[in-house]
Amino acid sequence: MEKTTQSIDRYVSFEGIKCNQNADRLIGMLEHNLSLQAGDNKWQVYFADKRAHQQRCGHDNLHFIGNQMNILFEYFTQCDDQPALALLYQIEQECC
Repeated sequence: MEKTTQSIDRYVSFEGIKCNQNADRLIGMLEHNLSLQAGDNKWQVYFADKRAHQQRCGHDNLHFIGNQMNILFEYFTQCDDQPALALLYQIEQECC
């Protein structure tokens, strides 16, 4: 039986869920918005610090997103980045 996106249940199996790829995509969206200096300047400092901490600890992007879920939501909302918000929601539902 072939699984479709609608039949995937993360509580049964992560098979078919692209958590790491989607996390990498979302971090790319974050970096893009930051490079455009979107949102308040406080975000530049905040995410620079958090990404440096992520690197020091050796955490992957999915771990970072899980720890920053609400902050990322607030930032992408301020940037009015609807694709990033949709992907963030998808990651939250499927992977966190």
